[in-house]
Amino acid sequence: MNMNRMPTLFLSHGSPMHALDPGGAGKAWRAIAAALPKPRAVLIASAHWETTSPTLGGRERLETIHDFGGFPAELYMMRYDATGSPEVAQRAAKLIRGAGITAAIDPSRGIDHGAWVPLKWMYPQKDVPVVQLSVQTSLGTAHHLRLGEALAPLADEGVLVIGSGHVTHNLQDWFRHHNDAQPLAYVVEFSRWLEKELAQDDREALLDYRERAPGATRAHPTEEHFLPLFVALGAAGPGARAALVHHAIDGAALSMDAYRFD
Repeated sequence: MNMNRMPTLFLSHGSPMHALDPGGAGKAWRAIAAALPKPRAVLIASAHWETTSPTLGGRERLETIHDFGGFPAELYMMRYDATGSPEVAQRAAKLIRGAGITAAIDPSRGIDHGAWVPLKWMYPQKDVPVVQLSVQTSLGTAHHLRLGEALAPLADEGVLVIGSGHVTHNLQDWFRHHNDAQPLAYVVEFSRWLEKELAQDDREALLDYRERAPGATRAHPTEEHFLPLFVALGAAGPGARAALVHHAIDGAALSMDAYRFD
């Protein structure tokens, strides 16, 4: 085992408002970054970029995408114009293609809030290059685990691989219940199930979560916010040890849990 190997992360990125008021999640993101050696680059798979095949951002300079509406004007003034890394994008594309998966590079796309909101608190100086990776919602969990496995060599090359999504993501429930004093029962049950299966590294159960996890289809009416977990898990390598590094539930419905894989 390479003792200098970077871990991988799965972050529940929260709403765009976490860029203004990060709360406990922001403290956790800062602490996670502080506990790591400074990476050569970050490769982050964001739930907010969906494509038919894996695509990597290849710009030298990433413009901030404000991919949301109805928020305070202050939020649209905020920018995280990170430096990109075409070199790492090309390396990642080569690894993905080597696994028999089609991959492309987009030379024009910027960075969406699934990536820049947590990175704003992890690397506020914007001194770590960023490459964003898309998800393919129609291809499911096994595809994304395989995608992560293809990217595993990057962790030995100083690249921090992050999956950015959510442990639970039912926005209708959030709108209906965000003022509730107690979290919804299925959110707690799903989060506990995930923690247990990750601790056991039961990838068969995790891949089949929609059939096995309590409240799975309510926790994820659509899958795009859960699939980045499998990129991070696959990139960590076989037998990875999962650690829950932040636990919180926002507005009764959105689990803000974060995991580190070593």
